[in-house]
Order: sequence, then C-alpha cells, then structure tokens
Amino acid sequence: MTGTKAQCFERLLLGNPGNPESGSWLEAIRAAALDTAKALNFPSERHDDWRFTDLSPLFQHDFHPVDSYAGLARADIEAFLIPGSARLVFVDGCFAPELSDLSQAGQGVIVKSLAECLGDKRVEAHFAQHVSFEKDAFSALNTRFFEDGAFVHVSGEAAAPVHILHVATRRDTPSAIYPRSLVVMEANSRATVIEDYVGLGDGINLSNAVTEVVLKEYAQLQHVRVQREAKSAFHIGRCSVAAAQGSVYTSTSLAFGARVSRLALHVTQRGEGAEIHLNGLALIGGRQIADTHTRIDHAAPRGKSVQLHKCIADGAAHAVFSGKIIVHEGATGTDSAQSSRNLLLSGKAHIDTQPQLEIFNDDVSCKHGATVGQIDADALFFLKSRGLTGERARNLLTHAFAAEIIDRIPVPALVESLGRTMLDERMKVSA
Repeated sequence: MTGTKAQCFERLLLGNPGNPESGSWLEAIRAAALDTAKALNFPSERHDDWRFTDLSPLFQHDFHPVDSYAGLARADIEAFLIPGSARLVFVDGCFAPELSDLSQAGQGVIVKSLAECLGDKRVEAHFAQHVSFEKDAFSALNTRFFEDGAFVHVSGEAAAPVHILHVATRRDTPSAIYPRSLVVMEANSRATVIEDYVGLGDGINLSNAVTEVVLKEYAQLQHVRVQREAKSAFHIGRCSVAAAQGSVYTSTSLAFGARVSRLALHVTQRGEGAEIHLNGLALIGGRQIADTHTRIDHAAPRGKSVQLHKCIADGAAHAVFSGKIIVHEGATGTDSAQSSRNLLLSGKAHIDTQPQLEIFNDDVSCKHGATVGQIDADALFFLKSRGLTGERARNLLTHAFAAEIIDRIPVPALVESLGRTMLDERMKVSA
C-alpha cells in the first residue's frame, strides 16, 4: 500500500505496545514515549540534521507490527555466525534462544535477553537515560514498541566477542522492527561487542534500532556495528555512549545494505582522559541512501578523539556524512582529529560531507578535513597494463580503499566474512 508521510507515521503508532508490565518503571517510560511520538512526526528537510536525507521512499510503505515470528534453523543464519563468539540472536525483533549460544561468554559477563532483565536495577538505572526520545520520533517509537533486545553487562574481561545478531526475514507485508541494546561496562572491564543487522530475502522492513552504551572508569570497549540488510529495507539507528574517566571507546560502523539507512552516533566524554576512536564506512550503489551523523562532546579535560569516516558511492547512490566535535568550556587539553574521505565511482552518485568543530577553549589541539574524489587514473592504468580488466582493476582499488576501515575490526573471522561475502558483491558496478 502506498501512502503519505502522515499515513505511514499513523500506522507505526498502531504498533504492539511491547508487552509492558503493569505498574512497572518501564510502563511509565513507554507511556511518555508514546505521548512524545504522537506530538512529533517524521523529520523533514526543514530539520537541519535531515536536510540531505530523502526519506520519501520510506513513506511509500504501510508498515505493520510483527504479529508472528519466523521459525529459523541454524542453517538459515550460518553465513552470519562468528566462530568462538557468545551469540544472542533476534528474529524480527524477538529473542530466539534456540539460535543463540552464550557458552563462550565467560566469567564476569552477562549476556541476556533485555526482556528477561527488566527487574535488574542495572537495566532500570540506564534504560532510556542516554538516548533521549523527547525530540526524536524514531527513538520514541522504539522506546514504546520494542519487543526485546540485548543486555550486556561486563565486570571483567570478556573471553570472547559478544555477537548480537538481528535477523529481518522476508515478509508478505512491510513490517516494523524495533531492536534495542544496552551495554554496561563496569570499571576496568574489557570487551568486544558486535551488533549485526542482516536480512534474509528481499522483504521490505523498517529496522528502527536504539543502542545505549555506558563505560565506567577505565573500561575499554571495541564496538562493531554492521548493517547489511536487504537493499529493499530501511534502517534507522541511534547509539549514545557515555565515557567515564580513563575509558576507551572504539567504534567501527559499516553500512552496506538498505534502501535508506541512517546512523546517529553520539559519544560524550564525561570523565578526564577518556579516549574515543570512531571508524566508519558506507559502501553503497544503485539508488541507496546512507547517512551517518556523529557527534563527540568533549565535556572533561584531556580527552582524545580520532575519527576516520569513508564513503564509497556507485550508481545513483547518495552518501551523507556529518560529524560534529564539540569541545566544551573546561575541557582543556583536548586532542581531536577528524577526517572524512570519500570515493565517487559514478557520475550520478553524490556525497555530502560536513566535518565540523566547535571549540570553547584555547588550550586544545583540534583539526579536521574532508576529501571527495574518484579512483586514481594512474593507479587504474597501471593495473590495466598488468593485464587486469577495467572492472577488476576498479574493484581492487575500491577494495583497498574500504579495507582500511574493515581491517580495524578486532575479529578476524568477521573481517574475512565481510571481505568474502559483502565486499566482493558491492565492488561490482551497480546498475
């Protein structure tokens, strides 16, 4: 069914209420989120953060809540599994214990269904405290309608990566899915957490995902986020991170799939000496749109942030990167560097990039820059002169450009899987 923007939003407001518990702390939050969602609507080009992102393809679909869940076998998701990891699987937003394997989690690591942990004070203390839904309709919808999600609590050093696998299945009618994750890293803890969003088939779905991350003193987290859903899907993600004194947060975010995708990543340095490393890659073609918005708030002294984001656009694709770094008053000794590097593979593709710095201190070292270009003609000629076809040479150079980001993922099995199953496909010339 093709509808208007208002009709699409009204249909989403009719979603299942996520099984709220009567009288619980969550019920009050869900009620407030619903009120907020009703008062808002989808953002438009008049919203500065959305002015480059065309959401009109989303409005053409009448999304329905998921009322039944596909029964998948391990063979259905075998291509996405990471050997040696602690695995939590969700199918269309619902926890699938028969596909999960938590035996590798190790001591000091809790990996559970979020719905099973609503009575945990650690969940209550942090849920909806870092991703605000007051001004964001998508976050409000997730908070109201999420069915389940992942709760990861680390108090020591995780023995294996934690793999949170969200699987969207093919459906006859467009469906709305609300993945949710909460990661709490206690003082001096260490872990690698992988959020993986995949699609089976070419169904049309909206994945509206929210992740909250808390790093306490001197905690270290490697956070990997992979979005490889169907090209007919829609993906809106929001992640907020609170970094305490001496903590180290490293994020590697990859966007390959979806007709329209967006990630808003907000990291706040709340304690002295915290480090933030953000790596990002959007690799798209055809008529895909991939939007990445990041914000780093240096709100304490002697913080460090290093960011490298790359976009590769082929066909008539449109990539957007907006990265804002704010050095607040009192955040003396901040050291920050931001780089946006972009590759256009087609005359019809385009990329908008906006690296931004706002500095309210003198005692800082901050720099940023952006480049947009095409494949180096000399390098392409060299490879062709060595017997490679034009397409093969172009794919090789593009792969090398993307590999700088992918190789930063600290899980070799995932790096190999992405290179084998995703990059080879995406390097082909899009129609």
